[in-house]
Amino acid sequence: MSHHTRRQVLSAFLKAQRAKLQPEAFGLPAGQRRRTPGLRREEVAQLAGVSTTWYTWLEQGRDIQVSASVLDCIAVALQLTVDERNYLYALAMDTGPAASLKPEAPAEISPPLQRIMHELHNCPVIISDRRCRIVGWNEAASHVFLDFERIPAEQRNMIRLLFERKEFRRLAVNWEQFVREFLAIFRVYYGQYVEDEWYEQFLKAMRESHAEFGPLWERSGVRTAPEMVLEFRHAKAGRMLFHLTSLQVQGETDLRCSIYTPAPDSATESKLQQLMGRA
Repeated sequence: MSHHTRRQVLSAFLKAQRAKLQPEAFGLPAGQRRRTPGLRREEVAQLAGVSTTWYTWLEQGRDIQVSASVLDCIAVALQLTVDERNYLYALAMDTGPAASLKPEAPAEISPPLQRIMHELHNCPVIISDRRCRIVGWNEAASHVFLDFERIPAEQRNMIRLLFERKEFRRLAVNWEQFVREFLAIFRVYYGQYVEDEWYEQFLKAMRESHAEFGPLWERSGVRTAPEMVLEFRHAKAGRMLFHLTSLQVQGETDLRCSIYTPAPDSATESKLQQLMGRA
């Protein structure tokens, strides 16, 4: 992401966060002359204790100097979460790790992690890298999602598969929610690796290939590890409920381990065992 592009992304992020805030929540009159939803720029500036001109320049993506202390004030005024704050700092101060420090090829999974993944017999597990490329999975994941082995390695990108494979569209009852959670994770990486041009190229290709992608990407949040309950309608097993837990793998490689645990108050685990021939 170039310096100019990063400022544009920062501008869009600040506008989107400002639009989410209701004036009434801050004791401000809603008024009838508000042309756009949320707070005005001058109101955010007032809440943050900065000049309206400076905040306007920041939101416009101008090349200005910022400090961590001032960004802290902006983050408080916009009521940002921890993940959103980190995203703000990465964009505004270029605090993301250099892309050259990370390998571009999909990382190899260590033998201990391989064993952990395969020991979780009744939990589908998918391991992905910082570009959301799928680099590992267990048998349960192949039965619930699709056989990733049959997909060429260069096409095993989770974001791309969510839009391109009909299996995913049929599987998730709330497909848009499913997509938004992965886009929230992707946005975290997007902010961290600000110098990696691959992200801009990937986003451009997705926008051109899938009309739905652009609006969903613009509305996506910023979350490092979303935890949620997913309802699937499996072609063979029917209704299945999973709790998604996303773990960051510590070490030199930037890997994420996504574990889909069968909901305890459902028949999901027994259905999964039947799918895998272990009933």
